[in-house]
Amino acid sequence: MLIEIMAAAAEAAPQNKFGFAEALEQGGFIAYATVVILGIMSFGSFYILFTKFFEQNKILRQGREIRTTFWRAGSLREGAGKLEKNSAYRQIVDDGIAAEEQHAKMTDSLEAHDWLHGSLARSEALINARLAGGLPFLATVGATAPFIGLFGTVVGIYRALIAIGIAGSASIDKVAGPVGEALIMTALGLLVAVPAVLAYNYLQARNKRIAEHLSGFSTDVLANINSGGAVKPAVVAAAAKKPAPATTAAGAPVKK
Repeated sequence: MLIEIMAAAAEAAPQNKFGFAEALEQGGFIAYATVVILGIMSFGSFYILFTKFFEQNKILRQGREIRTTFWRAGSLREGAGKLEKNSAYRQIVDDGIAAEEQHAKMTDSLEAHDWLHGSLARSEALINARLAGGLPFLATVGATAPFIGLFGTVVGIYRALIAIGIAGSASIDKVAGPVGEALIMTALGLLVAVPAVLAYNYLQARNKRIAEHLSGFSTDVLANINSGGAVKPAVVAAAAKKPAPATTAAGAPVKK
């Protein structure tokens, strides 16, 4: 008896006809297409965010290792051997060494310097272009996702107006579905666009910091090549000249 009463109550309970799935079903092909496009944009944005984030972290880690190990080597070739293969800094060093081998064929010393400088600048540009890959997609998503959601909103409002015209009155049961669909499309467009814009600005700022590090390293490599290995970054020279701590006769450090 109790089971029959509960079943009857469940049948009498009002069914929700205005959920997300119901709104998509009412919107038809346009609603489904809008959601699929926004879903692809969102997936692509997060994929680019995470892949670029790890790529940038790798280059920043290599930059920290450069400052502690690379310039302690006796020559650029020796230092390049300590760097990871296919790394950004290894590419700059290899391009610098290759340019140094080729510049001996030039009779004008000014042209030789320009050749070295241009080769390193070209290497920097290639690295920066590779780091910027994917960012235009984020910018495109951030700029267009709200309008794609707005397209779904316009279609939903249009369907609501048609329902009002057919019914002859603006009753809530006639317009709730299309208006709800319109609001959902607007929210989805914003949910896709805002993370894409934040990711673009964040990755772009990190790329600028990496570009500054690469530019400074390229300048140091150029100075090292032109000086025959005599010029190295000041931080390394200062570390090398740091006096050793005083010790006692037994070899223990002197306490101050």
